[in-house]
Amino acid sequence: MKIHEYQAKQLFRQFDVPVPEGSMAETAEDAFRIAEGLGYPCVIKAQVHAGGRGKAGGVKLAKNSAEARKYADAIVGMKLVSRQTGAEGKLVRKVLVEQGLAIAKELYLAIIVDREAGMPVIIASPEGGMEIEEVAARNPGSIYKVHIDPITGLSGYHIRYLAFNLGLSNVQQKHFNKLVQNLFRLFMEKDVSLVEINPLIITKTDEVIALDGKINFDDNALFRHPDAVEMRDIHEEEPLEVEASKYDLNYIKLDGNIGCMVNGAGLAMATMDIIKYYGGEPANFLDVGGGTSEERVKEAFKILLADPNTRAVFVNIFGGIVRTDLVARGIVNAIKGMDMEVKAPIVIRLEGTNEEEGRRIIEESGLNFIADNNLPGAAKKVVELVSGRGV
Repeated sequence: MKIHEYQAKQLFRQFDVPVPEGSMAETAEDAFRIAEGLGYPCVIKAQVHAGGRGKAGGVKLAKNSAEARKYADAIVGMKLVSRQTGAEGKLVRKVLVEQGLAIAKELYLAIIVDREAGMPVIIASPEGGMEIEEVAARNPGSIYKVHIDPITGLSGYHIRYLAFNLGLSNVQQKHFNKLVQNLFRLFMEKDVSLVEINPLIITKTDEVIALDGKINFDDNALFRHPDAVEMRDIHEEEPLEVEASKYDLNYIKLDGNIGCMVNGAGLAMATMDIIKYYGGEPANFLDVGGGTSEERVKEAFKILLADPNTRAVFVNIFGGIVRTDLVARGIVNAIKGMDMEVKAPIVIRLEGTNEEEGRRIIEESGLNFIADNNLPGAAKKVVELVSGRGV
């Protein structure tokens, strides 16, 4: 789960990670009032779950009252379009207004989970203020990493290694040492999957301050952190993904036009691969899970058809734990319960537990389904249907 920058900085304050003084505003008038209280220069920053805000016009430095009012009016309510938002952009509903600081140096600092190593890794670079992917491509030698064994924990030598390679002075190292310790404590105690500060700045008075902040929580641990759940902003999420989460469905919207309903993440990946192999593009990743119910299948199918980009649906179910007859009934009931005509062709492959009963339900439904129990054949058929080559 992602949260906004202003929320990340609230957590930073709780864990004694230095941040600039500032507040969140939901209207241009409130943003201007906060700017007047902070004094100038100040920064007005769009709060959306996407990077590249500065390049998209969502971060502005106001040097006086006139600029603060101008930028507040322009940013609050704007449609911010960046490489991460896609062409549809994101509506800016909130801004963070912060004091301007005298920056001497910009660094990069992050903590993530290295799943291959099975432990957290701290990543730092002296090239802050840029997307870390660009730094990695252009100058990979400027990125430094230290893995932290969760049993032995963070040690002084880990921080000294990073501080030395970042070129920090003795005074700066003392501030950096405390900041890293507190940031790692936040990472562990809050079950965070990513915390990123870009840039982490050194001021002209040698302070070390998190000028930006990004935090992602591990969804599987949110039950332990109701305070984090309260930070969720569903306006920043794909509406169909929000709807799917109500039924514990794993749904991710993609850019294609073939809706995919499967059971199991591995089968979902294989299904998307075979669709692409035959020249098609999946419209989503939708996994109904291994122990699903008829009701969940019904809701899953409604979500698939609610996507206006879906021109065909491919149901690929292998019944190990899940019964294929339950899936079949869910599909039939979903189609019959629609308050509109379903024009998208539906190709269904059912294999496994109760497959004969599942096929019978599909065949006797009286609906315009296309059944094919051969995976390559079914995938090829659904691709041909959306390309106009099918029947």
